[in-house]
Parts: sequence; C-alpha cells; structure tokens
Amino acid sequence: MDRLTEMEAFATVVDQGGFTDAAKKMGISKSAVSKHVSALEARLGARLLNRTTRRVSPTEIGLAYYDRARRVLNDAGEADALVTSMQSAPSGLLRISVATDFGVNHLSPILGEFLQEYPDINVNMVLNNRYVELISEGFDMAIRIGDLEDSTLRARKLTETTRRMIASPRYFQKYGRPMRIDDLNEHKLLHYSSQSNGNVWKVTAPSGERRQVRTAGGLSVNDGQSLLNACVAGLGIAYLPSFLYADAMAKGLVEDVIPDLPLETQGIYAVYPPGRFTQPKVRAFIDFLVDAFGDKGPTDW
Repeated sequence: MDRLTEMEAFATVVDQGGFTDAAKKMGISKSAVSKHVSALEARLGARLLNRTTRRVSPTEIGLAYYDRARRVLNDAGEADALVTSMQSAPSGLLRISVATDFGVNHLSPILGEFLQEYPDINVNMVLNNRYVELISEGFDMAIRIGDLEDSTLRARKLTETTRRMIASPRYFQKYGRPMRIDDLNEHKLLHYSSQSNGNVWKVTAPSGERRQVRTAGGLSVNDGQSLLNACVAGLGIAYLPSFLYADAMAKGLVEDVIPDLPLETQGIYAVYPPGRFTQPKVRAFIDFLVDAFGDKGPTDW
C-alpha cells in the first residue's frame, strides 16, 4: 500500500478520534481506513492505536509517530500547493512599499511594462521613507536600500548602487573643501531625518577603517530629492546614493567632496513575508525587477 495513504489514514483517525469519522473525512469506507492503519502497524511492527468499543486513542509510540507523520503530510500538501501556485497565472492586488526617491526615479518609469505583461495584476505602490511592517500594514513586499535589519522577512537582491558625499561648487566657494574625514566636523552636513541611527554617517577611510561622522547640520529632511536640491543650492554636504545625484554630477551641479574615500556600495533588495512559498504575483514582480535592474552595476546609477 502507499505509505503516504497509510500515514494519512492513521493521522486522520487520531485527529477525528475514530475510524468512522476518519472515513467520512477521507471519503472512503471505514474498512478501507482500518486496512490502511493495520498495514502501517504491520510494516512498522508496532501498535499505534489503542482500540476499544467506545474510543480510539494513540499509544505512546503512536503519538510520537503521529507528530512526525503530520509534518510529512503537511509538507506533502505544501509541495502540491507549490506546484498549483506555480502553474496559476499571477493576479490580484499587489501592494508595494518603496522609498520615495527610488520609486519616483526608477520604479514608476517601468511599471507600465510590468502591467502590460501581467494585466491581471493591479499594483498599489506606496511611497514613503520608513520601514513599514509588511504583514501588519498589509503590504505584499517592499523595496529597501542599504543594510537590511535583522528580521524574519525573506529578501532577494535586485542590484547595487553606490553612495558618496557630494556638495555644490557654490558651497566650496563659501566654506572651502574638506580634505579628510576629520575636516567634516567644521562643515554643514545635510541629513536624512528618517534614519534610525540619527544624524550619523558611517564612512570608510582610505585605510579601510570604518569611521562615524556625527556633525550636525542646519537641515534634516526625510526625502532624498529634497536633500539633493538643498545640496545643489549650496546649503551643505549630502551623503546620497548615486541614483539620486548621478545626473546632477554629470551636469556639474555637484562634485565629490573627498575623492580619496572609497565608494560605499549598497544593495537594493526586494523583501517579502516569510513562508515556504511565494505568491505568484510577488514572484512575478520580483523576477521582473531582477530582469530590469540586474544588468546595472553599482556605478551605473
């Protein structure tokens, strides 16, 4: 007899408390359930059930076997569900949390292509600059940049970007140019107000040493584009990802502050709730993003 069927019959008898209800649950005859359980006991050489005229209960060995058998049956059911989900067409509402800067500059321009490819998916993209709680706030996934916080979320790396300190020629004319990390203590720094570590920059020195810069500035904003605008206006030094400043630097509106410093590389990730299987709509969107951004290197942004 089929081993999984024997396991299922035994586990269902334990769950239902008897052969009659187990037979109804499985949609087979009571005698068939009894044959499956008897075959299982014969194969294992152990009595798994205590049988009386009034009730059926697992033996000590049967209870231990039940725990393992139920896990195996659950895994088998999830494996079947995986195949079904992978063959079903992605559809439904896809709710995404994205950092405002990245969403506006890089995700919005390609969403039309995704929606054309998957017409049964509706996208609700929420732009914000905080780490949302995906499950409790009803998000299917999020795009996050930089070091990921420890969590139970699953993550897939999409691409990388670089980060550097920039300032405008106007700022250098007025305040001078810092030549090394310690010089930043005498300058005006522009900060992300939404950073969990406050107004602190983690910078790698030419020696490879990791340094922290805590100098306060006259402006903190929770939006990268606003920081870039302030930087271009000469209000201070900003520490931004290259996908924000690349165009401004190409036009000569901003310059590298301390060219000798190594470029800081940051990963860009899709994060989504834990679980053995990913929803088809989420998997489709992540695969789309990997194709769209995967060819970009850290210096391409």
